[in-house]
Amino acid sequence: MELVFGIVLLVLAVFLIVAVLMQDGQSKDLSGAITGNSDTFFGKNGAATTKQKVLSTVTTVVAIIFAVAVLAMYIIVG
Repeated sequence: MELVFGIVLLVLAVFLIVAVLMQDGQSKDLSGAITGNSDTFFGKNGAATTKQKVLSTVTTVVAIIFAVAVLAMYIIVG
């Protein structure tokens, strides 16, 4: 049983890392304020794409599943 949980946790951890790394960064530095460049909501990359929304949702779901699996393993093994 421990081996199964260990493999599941390993797969979830790798999937979670990949999902986080595939997301675009959301840099909110002062470069736009200094240069006078202002992006509107529908401006240059202002609106989130469908891919980013799906990745965000998948990341959240996998993180919750990962946390529940860790707690379940702790309860079963401990």
